[in-house]
Amino acid sequence: MSEAPDSQGPTATQWLRMGLELGPLVIFFLANSKGHLLVGGAPGPSIFFATAVFMIATIASLAVSYWKFRRIPTMPLVTGVFVVVFGTLTLVLHDDVFIKLKPTLVNMLFAAALLGAAFTGRPLMKQLFDAAFDLSDEGWMILTRRWGYFFLFLALLNEAVWRSFDTDFWVSFKLFGIMPLTIVFGMAQMPVLTKYATKEASDAPSAD
Repeated sequence: MSEAPDSQGPTATQWLRMGLELGPLVIFFLANSKGHLLVGGAPGPSIFFATAVFMIATIASLAVSYWKFRRIPTMPLVTGVFVVVFGTLTLVLHDDVFIKLKPTLVNMLFAAALLGAAFTGRPLMKQLFDAAFDLSDEGWMILTRRWGYFFLFLALLNEAVWRSFDTDFWVSFKLFGIMPLTIVFGMAQMPVLTKYATKEASDAPSAD
């Protein structure tokens, strides 16, 4: 049985999921900006140390998610695999281009999957988020297309930022740019969730 969204705000479970997804990014930012205090290097960005810490934090986040919910959502799992693979390439080859390319490739993968599914008439977002919302197929199709285009935008934006600015700015932008943009975009989809909610979801009594 799916959990209806709380009209008064996110539930404790939703806050936990958000924390598990946002936590590794916060740790990545702190490790990059303050890593020299731990490793004893010169002040300044520590992208390779931060990448190693980011990998550990991501694996820990996925482990906690599985321990708590007995499953790992598809998107965090795919992102986690890319973090480990491209983080390893970054450390082994000592080239931070790999970790910078990771968001581009992940977002392009999500965009291709969603837009490809929409093109063939399959509302893929229904499979990804069916446990959180009860929508009609038309509503899921709208969200599938919108999120597909948004992921494509994020991929292009990441390319523009890492190629135009230094590493420290890119790391900061991942946390203070990409995350707020994603949250704002997600909140902007609330009218779709309301308009295309199924009758069962709209008739369900709210919890006191």
